[in-house]
Amino acid sequence: MGEHILQNVDSLFPRLRNWGTRATGNLNRHWDRVRGFLLGTRSRYGLLFSTVVYAVLVAIGFVYLYPLLFMLVTSFKSPSDLLNPMVRWIPTELYLGNYIKAFRVLNYPSTLLNSVLVSVVPSVIQTIVCSVIGYGLARYRFPGKSLLFILILLTFIIPPQNTVIPQMLAYRRLGLLGNIFSLILPALGGQGFRSAIFILIFYQTFLSLPPVLEEAARIDGASEARVFFSIAVPSAVPAYIVSLIFSIVWYWNETYLTFVFLEGGIQTLPMQLSKFVQAYENLYPPGIVSIFDRINEAVKLSGTFLNILPLLVMYFLLQRWFVESVERTGIAGE
Repeated sequence: MGEHILQNVDSLFPRLRNWGTRATGNLNRHWDRVRGFLLGTRSRYGLLFSTVVYAVLVAIGFVYLYPLLFMLVTSFKSPSDLLNPMVRWIPTELYLGNYIKAFRVLNYPSTLLNSVLVSVVPSVIQTIVCSVIGYGLARYRFPGKSLLFILILLTFIIPPQNTVIPQMLAYRRLGLLGNIFSLILPALGGQGFRSAIFILIFYQTFLSLPPVLEEAARIDGASEARVFFSIAVPSAVPAYIVSLIFSIVWYWNETYLTFVFLEGGIQTLPMQLSKFVQAYENLYPPGIVSIFDRINEAVKLSGTFLNILPLLVMYFLLQRWFVESVERTGIAGE
């Protein structure tokens, strides 16, 4: 009897050992799955990492979108909604009177045309000229190349407020103040607004282009101009898109230098917006119009939204090419 019990016990230990081994293996496999689900694997991100990333992205998106949403909602509020503390995010009615007033005060059609002229024309010229300069710096060796690089960097490092007076005096002697050529001629010389950034972008883009492609074209008898337009330019399309978009935005938003060089002869939307209160009071005198026609926060925000609306439309239409171009040129953002 005792020997039989000992034999059963002896046979039980291997079974328990095998069961423990299988249980441990199953537990390890389940733990690996849970750990991979939470912390991720080599092929995918885990739940914790994805949650943190999306939380950060939502927070950043809220910081950037909140002012725009607040401006858009407030611009559609009627005077009664502005006085009602219960109305915050959803107006009781879709009130367009603020936009009508801002449209009249900004003289929107003519100022929009002036803004497009002042921003697009110099930007196109600047982008083309900077691409030629960047290609020359990337592909050719000549005396004074290092000095030229230093001068290009200095034009970006030195604030434009330090050089605006000599520029203004030079433009006055040349008779350029007060017309669009005071912005076009610097762009033709590669010295438009922040041209140094675009020169460096094209320099880096053309420097990464394999020289063997150009050498093969020269062997086939292509001229330097043919090599540039047939090989270099198509490969630098992302740099062209990024430079053009940033240049348009910077020319559009620049009010100080634009006002100094144009001397108020050409009114752009940002310039008109900077004196919005004065223009509104001239159009709606305080002693004549009713209290509902007086300037308020909603009217100001309507004018601001009309000012940035063309840029928003441009970003919306070009967002796919813009994102791809930023990724390929390696720009972190401006």
